[in-house]
Amino acid sequence: MSSYLIPSIFLVIILLLTYLILWRINTRKYISSSTVASAYDSWTQDKLLERLWGEHIHLGFYPPSKNIDFRKAKVQFVHELVSWSGLDKLPRGSRILDVGCGIGGSSRILANYYGFNVTGITISPAQVKRAIELTPHECRCNFKVMDALDLKFEDGSFDGIWSVEAGAHMNNKSKFADQMLRTLRPGGYLALADWNSRDLKINPPSILEKIVLKQLLEQWVHPKFMSINEFTRILIKNKNSSGEVISENWNSFTNPSWFDSIFEGMRRPNAILSLGPGALLKSIREVPTILLMDWAFKKGLMEFGVFKCRG
Repeated sequence: MSSYLIPSIFLVIILLLTYLILWRINTRKYISSSTVASAYDSWTQDKLLERLWGEHIHLGFYPPSKNIDFRKAKVQFVHELVSWSGLDKLPRGSRILDVGCGIGGSSRILANYYGFNVTGITISPAQVKRAIELTPHECRCNFKVMDALDLKFEDGSFDGIWSVEAGAHMNNKSKFADQMLRTLRPGGYLALADWNSRDLKINPPSILEKIVLKQLLEQWVHPKFMSINEFTRILIKNKNSSGEVISENWNSFTNPSWFDSIFEGMRRPNAILSLGPGALLKSIREVPTILLMDWAFKKGLMEFGVFKCRG
């Protein structure tokens, strides 16, 4: 029995090491905004992310002590952030800018449920194309290819600014905040959610945490992470901000998304298999990064920050 067991274990170890080496070699390091665009073009065109995550490429909101479907949790997240940020106080017809709109999931809810006129921008041409395909003609949404660090809108063009999980891709967080607040009218509402690290100056990372952070940056085209408090200070000091900024850590509400995203592939195997063997390999390739994200958020190395302020 042992004569068969030892070679089998050795083979499994070799395969696992090969898998991890390939995962490490094929990183998606941030070089410029074009690398972000290329990554999202690829994720959109192969349709794997959409098949697994649906039209919302962001984490979900899981109410305490309540079971909720993975995709419903994503819709729930949109409504929770709208309510928490005060965006729902705006009248129907208000102009909203969705910064980092993906394939338009949040934009369509903001338009259809709240009656807003929504402009969604993303740096990925493939995402804009897909967002337009998914959006009915009567839905008051339009989508544009645009860099969030160089918004082509006049000052005060919007009544509300919405941005979910886009800031982690920005290499200049101050400019990111400035562009959004510049285009927000005085008294308008900013609603933002993002992946943040804990304050690494106050609580420096261990050697293991440094390794994990390096992987999280290099696997999904992130230039750098910033703490919730650091970004809060950027918003407070901006000349176009009212100076009253409220931020919270929503880790407890969003953390179940990570394991749920893996289980979703098990619940919907045809979503992967119907795209061919390449899709299966691509989905498996993302598992280590998802597991590292889960670990980092649970340990408090990473934090899910939500921010609200007025123009």
